[in-house]
Amino acid sequence: MTWLVAGLAAWALGWWINTTLARRPRTRITRTVVPVVFGLTVIVIWECVVRGLAIPSVLLPAPTMIAVRFIHATAILWEDFVQTAIKGALSGYVMGCGAAVLVAIAVDRSPFLQRGLLPVGNFVAALPIVGIAPILVMWFGFDWQSKAAVVVVMVFFPMLVNTVQGLQETDAMQRDLMRTYAAGYWQALFKLRLPAAMPFIFNGLKIATTLALIGAIVAEFFGSPIRGMGFRISTSVGQLATDLVWAEIVVAALAGSGFYGAVALIERAVTFWHPSQRGRG
Repeated sequence: MTWLVAGLAAWALGWWINTTLARRPRTRITRTVVPVVFGLTVIVIWECVVRGLAIPSVLLPAPTMIAVRFIHATAILWEDFVQTAIKGALSGYVMGCGAAVLVAIAVDRSPFLQRGLLPVGNFVAALPIVGIAPILVMWFGFDWQSKAAVVVVMVFFPMLVNTVQGLQETDAMQRDLMRTYAAGYWQALFKLRLPAAMPFIFNGLKIATTLALIGAIVAEFFGSPIRGMGFRISTSVGQLATDLVWAEIVVAALAGSGFYGAVALIERAVTFWHPSQRGRG
């Protein structure tokens, strides 16, 4: 009962702090403090509920138990992070997004490809990952190359669709102005159309950050060497080591958030002129 009362007290305190901050003018500090307070409140309530209701650790370990396992398994978690996030997700992300931009330029120049490839892309993008991952694992082996192949398939078509849409963002008057300057296709592409497409391109890049990590982790469920986030999660579930499973989930969440945040920071620097970036401190 004491733990449950402490949980209610934590909820009330977090609610009061966030509502107080919400009444103040929005600054960079308040935008940072509010989600941090909310997250800490959720963690404290989680700890209190688990201990107050005596929930078995197999079903839901307490955050302190996860933290202890995280500290003791740092070497394993780092090895899994490198295998999945760096070798599998990041390499597939770079190859898939880079190829999508190049193909988008080809599609932009060819109406035939635009009418033929984009519908196929929508079809492939709708395929479930659990269907294509085992096939790619058989084709490319059990190491990180097969995970990178899964990531390429997952990120390619969302990135392609966003880039093609961005290249069509300029209006006729802007394109006519470039022609009056005797600009060729490539000059207009690099000086007008690609800069105008950057908000769409970065939108695709941000979508692909989450797809890349998810794809790499899920692909490891179907075959992997004795390391990787997906491999560790599947084996730890079989061993009922749910604290290690949650530690891997924390690593995945931190990696995904950091990846997304890095792309968002680059977007802010590149597209500072866009209305969506104005007024952000």
